[in-house]
Amino acid sequence: MNQTVKPASSGSSIIKTVGAIWSWLFLAFLIVVFEIWARLSFGQTFLFNLNSVQSILMATVQPLLLALGLTFVIIAGGIDLSVGFTVGLASVTAAQVMQSLNSSLPSGIGLALGIIAAILIAMIAGLVNGLLIARLNIPPFIGTLGMYGINRGVAFILAKGTTVPVDNPVNSALGNGSVLGIIPIPVLITLIIVVIMHYVLSQTKFGQYTYAIGGNKQAAQRAGINVERHTIGLYVLTAALAAVAGIIYTGRFTAGAAQAGEPTLLNAIAAVVIGGASLFGGEGKVVGTVIGALIIAVIEFGLVYINVSPFYQFIAVGAVIILSVLVDQSRRSVVGS
Repeated sequence: MNQTVKPASSGSSIIKTVGAIWSWLFLAFLIVVFEIWARLSFGQTFLFNLNSVQSILMATVQPLLLALGLTFVIIAGGIDLSVGFTVGLASVTAAQVMQSLNSSLPSGIGLALGIIAAILIAMIAGLVNGLLIARLNIPPFIGTLGMYGINRGVAFILAKGTTVPVDNPVNSALGNGSVLGIIPIPVLITLIIVVIMHYVLSQTKFGQYTYAIGGNKQAAQRAGINVERHTIGLYVLTAALAAVAGIIYTGRFTAGAAQAGEPTLLNAIAAVVIGGASLFGGEGKVVGTVIGALIIAVIEFGLVYINVSPFYQFIAVGAVIILSVLVDQSRRSVVGS
């Protein structure tokens, strides 16, 4: 008996297409709106000058570094709420090491040792997260929320409740220098990490295992994947990327601060969600996360540019998160029908 397959309606096809590329379209829409507003109100361009592009890209650096690690964790069906204060912990650690070695070692060596110490202490925090979740079966939300408090407390204790100034010219160049006077060094570092993370997620077994665990943890275990070890590795990776964000913060502001990453956590999670990752696991891409981070940076920079109160940034980002979830739900309902 022949069965006819009902063709997808044109409306369903449009929803699928828009759902797949909506973040790109929304980014383009934002740029056009702010560009028109700037030209009509101020008689000048919003985006098409070097200072604006550099400002937007620099605003993207810290949340994107956090979001890259969170992309892996969220694809695997987890979450990490501790990364905001992992940034601060790494920042304070790097600053303390550099400042203590300032008079005894060259600036470059002091920076290198500060970077190593910051990454190591962050990876220890990530390891604890992974062990709590993978071995003790503590829900990721609860486990990482507990580490949020621990990282916060340790960071403030190390900093003695204040910022830790750093007098290291190499560190300052790392955070504020540029290549050929065009590309800020933090942006270049982030771009390199984006390329590496994209390759790891899309072209390696580590990435394949991440998708498999998020899609169906039990099936991944039956397929021979060491889910426990892989989960621990994901949280260590996320913490290491948070440490890089903390090191760059220390360079930009020539000081370490326990609260360095606290305001960035929401934007980092938002970037992952806006970029198309599912909080239920199994879906997400690095490229989508990059677009999500750019959308948030354009919104924040654009609102300041047109003299809108910074407090409206929170409303705008929250609205975009809700919009992205609604778009994703619409796409899923069409695909599943």
